[in-house]
Amino acid sequence: MQILQTPPQIFFRFPKTLNPSFKPHHHPLPWRPLLPRTSTSTLGGKFTANSFSSDEFPVDETFIESFGPKDKETEEEARIRNWVERGWAPWEEILTPEADFARKSLNEGEEVALQSPEAIEAFKMLKPSYRKKKMEEMGLTEDDYYTKQFEIKGGIPEPLETTWAAPMVVRLMPPRDWPPRGWEVDKKELEFIREAHKLQAERVEVDGVEGKVTVETDDMCLDRYKVFLKQYNEWVEANKDRLEEESYEHDQDYYPGRRKRGKDYKEGMYELPFYYPGQICEGKVTTIHLYQGAFVDIGGVHDGWVPIKGNDWFWIRHHIKVGMHVIVEILAKRDPYRFRFPIEMRFVHPNIDHLIFNRFDFPPIFHRDDPNPDEIRRDSGRPPVPRKDPGDKPEEEPLLSNHPYVDKLWQIHVAEQMIMDDLEANPDKYEGKKFSELTDDEEFDEENSVEHTEASYKNKLVPKVIMKTSVKELDLEAAFAERQLLNKKTMEAKERGEEYKVTKMRRNIEMDEYDLLHWHRSFEEREALLRDISCRRALGLPLEEPGRYVDANFFGKDQYDPTNPLYRYDYWGEPKNSEKSKQERLTEAHNKAIVGKGNLWYETSYEDCIEQRMQREAKGIKPILPEEEDSDAAGEDEDDSDDDDFDWSILSESVDLSDQPHVNGTESSRLADVGMFED
Repeated sequence: MQILQTPPQIFFRFPKTLNPSFKPHHHPLPWRPLLPRTSTSTLGGKFTANSFSSDEFPVDETFIESFGPKDKETEEEARIRNWVERGWAPWEEILTPEADFARKSLNEGEEVALQSPEAIEAFKMLKPSYRKKKMEEMGLTEDDYYTKQFEIKGGIPEPLETTWAAPMVVRLMPPRDWPPRGWEVDKKELEFIREAHKLQAERVEVDGVEGKVTVETDDMCLDRYKVFLKQYNEWVEANKDRLEEESYEHDQDYYPGRRKRGKDYKEGMYELPFYYPGQICEGKVTTIHLYQGAFVDIGGVHDGWVPIKGNDWFWIRHHIKVGMHVIVEILAKRDPYRFRFPIEMRFVHPNIDHLIFNRFDFPPIFHRDDPNPDEIRRDSGRPPVPRKDPGDKPEEEPLLSNHPYVDKLWQIHVAEQMIMDDLEANPDKYEGKKFSELTDDEEFDEENSVEHTEASYKNKLVPKVIMKTSVKELDLEAAFAERQLLNKKTMEAKERGEEYKVTKMRRNIEMDEYDLLHWHRSFEEREALLRDISCRRALGLPLEEPGRYVDANFFGKDQYDPTNPLYRYDYWGEPKNSEKSKQERLTEAHNKAIVGKGNLWYETSYEDCIEQRMQREAKGIKPILPEEEDSDAAGEDEDDSDDDDFDWSILSESVDLSDQPHVNGTESSRLADVGMFED
C-alpha cells in the first residue's frame, strides 16, 4: 500500500460519469467512487489511497468531451455524420465507373472528402427521412419531386457543333470492287465505269472551285454512274432471293445489323455491293447497344455499325439518341457470313470521334465451322492461335517424283497385257471382233471398283485386292500393235541365236514422263520456296507468321494432344511387346552390359563404350575377374547367401554372346567397369 504525500488541491478530481442520466449497468456491481467518502478535512495530512487497475485509472475531462458519447445525437445520426465528415459510405463501393472516377480524380486518384455544401447536401438527401422533410418544405408530392429530379439541371452538355475544315464533297462514285466475285459483266461497260476512278484523282485549283459551283444537275457527269446502276440492278434481280434464303439458313437469331428479310425487307433497299469504304451516307440511328455500339439505317439491307462500347456511352449519351438523323462515313465493308456487322462506319455529323476512348481491337466475327479459320483471322486482324512447331523444313526435304496418276496407269497397263495374253492363248475367242467393240461383262461401277477379299496361299489366308478396270479406259489397239512388234523382234533375235530382252514398254515410258513432270513441279516449288526465304532474310522479314508456331514448352506439361495415343479413349498403356518397349528393353540391357553392374546406371553411348574398350585393349588392360574362392571358405560362409544371389557373370567378358540383344545392328558385349571412367 502506497502512502501519497500530496496536498488536496493538486490531487486529481473525480471524473464525471460518462452518462449522467441513470441507466442500469450491464454488470451487477454499481460504480463506486475511487476514494472513500470523507469530509474535506480528512484529506489533509496523511491518507491512504486505493490502488487502481489500468482500465479503472481516471482520465482528464478533455478526453471525455472529445470521445465520450454526445447526449443529443442518436447512434444512427452519429454514424451518418461520421460518414458525411469522412466522405465515405458503405454504398459507395458500388458506384458507377464514372462517379468513382469523378470522386477519385479530384485529388490524383485518392479519395476526397465531401467539402462543398452542395455535395454534403446531396449526401444528406440519401437518407429517406431527410428527403421526406425536404419534400414537405418544398411543398411537393413524392411523384412531383421525382419528376423534377429527372429534369437534370446543368447535366446536359451543349449540343456538339461539327466544325468543317473544308466543304464536304459527296460524290456519286461506283465502287472500286465492282463487280462481285463470280458475276460476269460486259467488259467494255466495266472499263467505262472504271474511268471514273481515274477522273477522281485529277487535281483541281481551289481558287477556281467556287466560281464553277452550280446547282443544276443536267450537265453532271453521271453517265458512268448510271451504267453502274444498270449493272447493279441486274445483279440484285438475279441474287436477291438467294441472299434471303442464305440469311434464313445462317442467321436464325435476331441481332442488330442482321440482314433485313421478310416483312422488314422493302423494295429498293441497297445490297452490300452498292457501298464502298469512304462513302458518305445520310441515315437514322435505329438502335443503341451498350457493348456493341450504335446502328444506323442507311437505306441498305444491313444497318451500319458504329463501334462504341462501355464507358464511352457516358460521354456520348447526350449527343447520339435513337431516331436522330446523322451523316456517317463507311470505314469498312466485310463478308456478312463471317463478320457480325458487315458495314463499319463513323459519325461525321455530329462528330463524336474525340469522345471515343475504348476502341474495339477486332471486328466481331461469327464462330461457325469455317473451312478456313486462318483467313478470317487475318481478315479481322486477330493474332494467330499458337500451335506447336512441327519442325519440318520443306526446303530440305527430297524432291517428289511419284505422280498420283502413275498407279492408275499401272493398273491400265496390267489390264491391257492380261487381254493380250488371253488373245494369244485363245485367238478363236476374239476372231472377227474389233477391239473398239469390246464391252464390259457387267456394268462398271467406279465407286466399287476395288474389292478387298482373302485368298488361300500355302494353306494360309492372305489379303487379296481385286481392282476392276473398264475396257473403255484401255487403248487395246496400241497395246496389240506393241505386242506384235515385240513378238517380231523376239523371233528375229531367236533366228540370230540371241535372247531378246524387253526393257521398257509404251506405258512404262508414259509413267516415267508423268513422274518426271511431277519432279519438275516439285523442283520449281522448292526453288520458289528458297527464293522466298532468301528475299525474306535479305529484307529482315520473319520466315513464319509471327506467333503462329511456338516451342513445346509454351504449352507446359501434359497438354492434350489428339495425335498422342495416350489420349485415345481405349488406351491402356504401351504394350510390353511393342517396338517402342522392345527398343527400351534392348537399350537397358545394353547399358547394363556397358557398365558391368546391373544396379548402376550410366548414360554412355554405344560408340563411346566401344572406343573406350579399344583404348583399354590397346594399353593392355585386362578386365579383373572375381577370384575363385576355396571350397572350404564357401563351406564356412553357407549362412551368408548375399554372394550367391549376385550374378558374377555380368562382370566377365568371356560370356556366350549368342543370346545377347542386338543394338544398332551389332552385338553389345558386356564389359567390366575397370578403367572405363579413369579420365
